[in-house]
Amino acid sequence: MRRIIDNDWLSLLLRLAVGVTFIYASYYKIIDPTAFAKSIWYYHLVPGGLINLAALIIPWVELLAGLALILGIHYRGAVLLVNALTVVFILALASAIARGLSIECGCFKAGATATKDAWNSLFFDLGLLACTLWLLASRSRKWMTAAR
Repeated sequence: MRRIIDNDWLSLLLRLAVGVTFIYASYYKIIDPTAFAKSIWYYHLVPGGLINLAALIIPWVELLAGLALILGIHYRGAVLLVNALTVVFILALASAIARGLSIECGCFKAGATATKDAWNSLFFDLGLLACTLWLLASRSRKWMTAAR
């Protein structure tokens, strides 16, 4: 099993997939933070005074984490960060589902133009979590800018 987890090609593929996912997720949030702030507000989890701050910071954290993961810069920190973000997103979606909120995820395109419902987003994030946990367990350091 360890040989599969440490496979250089599989680890690279997962790094690219997760990194591109986080970069793509950050794009629309960065160009339209107002719509993302509305998406955050719909969850009713963040205090009102922190919604705008969260809408400005989270997309840039996603972008930097995705880039660091792909390039292998501060790799362990990037993997831990994408794991933490993914867990937070899963908890927020699960909370919204449990409370019966009928909201769009806001994961990739914030606001009313999002197309995926909360259940689909939750399943997607669970798959993403499996990938990030795999990367956390992998000892592969090939094709990284800074192998740490």
